[in-house]
Amino acid sequence: MSNEPSATAGDPGDRPPLASTENSSDIVDEQTAPAEDRDQADSSAQMPKGRMAQWRKSHPWASQFVDISVIVVIALTLSFLIKTFLMQPFVIPSESMEDTFVQGDRVVVSKLSTSISDVRRGDIVVFRDTDHWLGQVPPRDANLAREFFETIGILPETDEQYLIKRIIAVGGDHIVCCTDDGLVTVNGTAITEDYLKPGSLPSQIPFEVTVPQDKLWVMGDNRQNSGDSRFHMGSPGGGFVAKDQVVGTAFATVWPLNRLTWHTNPTDVFDDIPDADGDE
Repeated sequence: MSNEPSATAGDPGDRPPLASTENSSDIVDEQTAPAEDRDQADSSAQMPKGRMAQWRKSHPWASQFVDISVIVVIALTLSFLIKTFLMQPFVIPSESMEDTFVQGDRVVVSKLSTSISDVRRGDIVVFRDTDHWLGQVPPRDANLAREFFETIGILPETDEQYLIKRIIAVGGDHIVCCTDDGLVTVNGTAITEDYLKPGSLPSQIPFEVTVPQDKLWVMGDNRQNSGDSRFHMGSPGGGFVAKDQVVGTAFATVWPLNRLTWHTNPTDVFDDIPDADGDE
């Protein structure tokens, strides 16, 4: 029988060897390495932002210039889009629409009226002078800055190739001047035009015409001082304005401020007019 003592459960000989300090360090490194990599990646991703902030801080005037330039470009773009598709300012060039408008008034014209709906009797419209009612207009002095701001809609149009009048009759209408009372009739119905300049007669020029389809008969509110459809009946266009010449309807006077006015269609003047013969 051996005299060596037998190993017991609590003896160190039965215990598994402890992990070495080196192996333990390796395990810790493997667990923490991905987090460190992520921190480094995040730091790298933030570098451009940090540099931009540092550049802005060290170049305050340049930074403000960039910001202002972006705002100006956006504003000019919006102004151009509004002028092209929604509304456009114009300057009243003459006395033909007094007292509704006076010379020098700034008015705003809605283009939606011609793009999503039809113009009506009583509407005040701005239209292109493609039939040369104004005759030969002398060219304006070149002013690139003014033309640029007019093009994008910052300044109102001062081009004299536009006219502004009120629609009195539309395609198919039969319009006559005048009754024994001096009134204009449309499709046999006399109209009382309370928008005329005080003291102005409906017309001192007799006429009787039927408006062709897709054409308009227009007159100024200051009838004794308006070169409108009546004065051009003998021209090739017969005094009529084609619908596609219309830029839009004038709905507001915005300058000067003491003449700030919202213009609506005088439906009470035209409500009782029957449809033209043959119209549905």
